[in-house]
Amino acid sequence: MNFVNKEVVIIGGGPAGLAAALELYKKGIHDILIIEREKNLGGILRQCIHDGFGLTRFKESLSGPEYAQRFIDEIEKLKIPYITNTTVLSVTKDKKITAASKAGFMTWQAKAVILTMGCRERTRGALGIPGERPAGVFTAGVAQSYINLYNTMVGKNVVILGSGDIGLIMARRMTLEGANVKAVFEILPYASGLSRNIQQCLNDYSIPLYLSHTVTNIHGSSRLTGVTVSEVDHDLKPIPGTEKKYDCDTLILSVGLIPENELSLSAGVELDQRTKGAIVDENYQTSVDGIFAAGNVLHVHDLVDFVSLEAERLSDSVSIYLQNKNLPPSNVKIITSPEITYTIPQYVSGTKNFNLSIRAKEPLKDCKIEILQDGSVIKSVDMKTVIPAEMINMPVNYKLIQSEKDLEVMVKC
Repeated sequence: MNFVNKEVVIIGGGPAGLAAALELYKKGIHDILIIEREKNLGGILRQCIHDGFGLTRFKESLSGPEYAQRFIDEIEKLKIPYITNTTVLSVTKDKKITAASKAGFMTWQAKAVILTMGCRERTRGALGIPGERPAGVFTAGVAQSYINLYNTMVGKNVVILGSGDIGLIMARRMTLEGANVKAVFEILPYASGLSRNIQQCLNDYSIPLYLSHTVTNIHGSSRLTGVTVSEVDHDLKPIPGTEKKYDCDTLILSVGLIPENELSLSAGVELDQRTKGAIVDENYQTSVDGIFAAGNVLHVHDLVDFVSLEAERLSDSVSIYLQNKNLPPSNVKIITSPEITYTIPQYVSGTKNFNLSIRAKEPLKDCKIEILQDGSVIKSVDMKTVIPAEMINMPVNYKLIQSEKDLEVMVKC
C-alpha cells in the first residue's frame, strides 16, 4: 500500500481541528491535512444557530456557524489543505492513516497525528428505558440537526429528559418553533447544563425543570403517545408510587456525550475511564508517541471557546515534537480527591507551565481548590461556587513542582 507522507494529519474539521491547523500554520508548519467526514468543515457548530459562542475567544457573542466561519475563512485564506466527505477507518501506532471517500481508499504516513473527532450522544439504548420502540424519540443533537439543518419539525408536544446544554437549548428552540414543551426532567438533584442556559432557555420561557426525576416507561406503537415519569431516590432508583404520565408525541434525550474514540483505540491509545477520552500529559500527547488529542474527543467541554484554546495550546507541543521529537517524559501523575471527577492532563513533566482543567463531581459553595505535592499545598484558589457544568481552568507554573511525586488535586469547603 502506498502511503503519502505528511507532517501533520488532523482527524476532524470541527472547532478543535481548525484551531490546531491555524496555529500550526502560524508556527511555520505548512504540510498539514485536515480530514473531515461531513460535507463541510465546522463540526457540530454548523447546526448550533443560537448565539453565545466566542465570548471568551473573540470577546463577542456569535452563533455557532459564525464562530466556525471565522476559522474556516482563515483556513481558506492560508490555503491549508483539507478534504471532506472522507471517513478515517483506522490509525496505527506508527501513525499510518487509512480513509475512505467516494474517490476510494486513501492512505497517509504522518509524523504527528492530531485527534479532534469530537463526541457523540448517549442514546436511549445506553439508558435502558423500558417500553415500546415508537417513532418520536430523538437525541437532542439529532432533533437540532433536523430543525436547523433540514427545516424539519420533529414534534408538537415535547418532553425532554436530561438538562444538558443541548437539551436546554432545544427546549427553547422547540418553543420558538411553536411546540409545547411540557417539562424538562433531570435524574440528578442538580441541573447538568450551564446556569445561563437554565435562565435563558427554561426560566425565560416558563418551562418547568424537575430534578430527581426520570422517564421510566415509553408508550405508543407506531408513534410516541406519552411517557411515564417517576421520582428517584438518592441512589437514582425510581420511587414506587411516584409515577406520573405525560401525554406527548416527542421525547428528546439530552443525557450526556461520549468522546468519539474508536480511532484512538485502533491506534492503541490508552483511555481514561472517567473522561472516556485519552490519557494525556501537559503537551496533550497521548500514551502513543506522536499522537495528540484535544477538544471533545479528549473530554467534554462546556464552551467551544475552551475547545479552540485547548487545541491552540496543543499546537505548541506538536511544533516542538516535529522539530526535535524530544518532549520530556511526563512522570508526575495527577490524582484527585472524591469531590473531583477528573483532571486534564492526567500526567505532567514538571518542565513547563500548563493549564489544569478540573471537573467537579457535585455543586459546592465557598471552597478552595488545592494542589498538593508530598503533603504540601503548592497552589490554592478560592471558589465561591463549584458546579459540574462549568469546567475549572487553573494555570499552573511548573516551578511549583519540586519532584516526580504525584500531585493531588482536592476540594476543601
